[in-house]
Amino acid sequence: MTRKNILDLEYSGVAMDRMIINLGPQHPSTHGVLRLEAELEGEIVSEIWPRIGYLHRCFEKCCENVTYPQVIPYIDRLDYIASMNNELPYVLGMEKLLGIEVSEKVTYIRTIFCELNRIANHQVAIGTFVMDAGAMTPFLYYFIDREMILRLFEECSGGRLLYNYFWIGGLQKDIPANFKEQCYDIIKAVRYRLKEANKLFLYNKIYLERTANVGVLPADVAINFACSGPVIRGSGVPFDIRTAQPYLNYDKFDWNVCVGKGEVGTVGDSWDRAKVRLDEMEESCKIIEQALEQMPMDGDVRAALPKKIKPPVGEFYSSCENPKGELGFYIVSDGSPIPSRVRCRSCSFVNLSVLPYITKGYMIADLIVILGSIDIVLGEIDR
Repeated sequence: MTRKNILDLEYSGVAMDRMIINLGPQHPSTHGVLRLEAELEGEIVSEIWPRIGYLHRCFEKCCENVTYPQVIPYIDRLDYIASMNNELPYVLGMEKLLGIEVSEKVTYIRTIFCELNRIANHQVAIGTFVMDAGAMTPFLYYFIDREMILRLFEECSGGRLLYNYFWIGGLQKDIPANFKEQCYDIIKAVRYRLKEANKLFLYNKIYLERTANVGVLPADVAINFACSGPVIRGSGVPFDIRTAQPYLNYDKFDWNVCVGKGEVGTVGDSWDRAKVRLDEMEESCKIIEQALEQMPMDGDVRAALPKKIKPPVGEFYSSCENPKGELGFYIVSDGSPIPSRVRCRSCSFVNLSVLPYITKGYMIADLIVILGSIDIVLGEIDR
């Protein structure tokens, strides 16, 4: 039965066992200004309609009215939990279009910063997800390590949330002298916190009952919905752009693509999606360690910055593995200093589209947990 049929019957005075309620858009468990229109049979979800657009800021049109370097601060504001990762696909695509080759030092620094931001993103994702399941302590615990990462970002870029650090042809400025020591301290703290997480909630009875076998996303459905990131890997599909289409230095490191295995329930459930993020934090630590060992400390990170950016007529699509999935940018150049067309492929937008499929038949309390397991950010969805 469609939503219109239900409303027609309700308005005609016919008694119905189903009702439609709103969750959000102003509610912490919707992870931003998302409105969920839910059709319920008692407490069982029979249908969900995500309503977006409450945070729309005309991102793409704004980018079509500024120069290419001025686009980067707008990109920061898409996924404001992972701004470093946001900047990378745009910068890499522009450098390819302009034929710019950056130094090894710049490449390694970008890799390290992206993995640090991946850890910081997953700390927020796991913390809020567990809070949706009823626990508060892990959320506070993860902010201890996250603060260390943000302080390093602030020292390098001047910002704690929005960075404008990856520039076309290099970096905003060089890393501090004690950069490696700070990174090793962060890795040590993250690994300690991961062990604490395993003891604190991962196999906790209440947490298992709230997350295992809840919101099961089969692999074929995840592929058909074009899901990416931990959402598709949680369903057992080992798709990661860092290995499928290697960029930066990822092909030089020894690390694993983490997938859901149905350890405590069904492959592709909410528990698996969270476990993939926990496992990825350890893999990010491995990547950072190897990058720190291989990275040359000499060199000017601004040496390849062009004085004027006026790309030739052409177009490109560049995508990278954002902590939430595949984030890509399609740019059309008409030869002027301002892009003719900008289009963003948002991983949160695509992943959210699977929500109506994986929430049917679950209780309304499960709906909140399932939404948290997808890890969305509305700044990227509404753009």
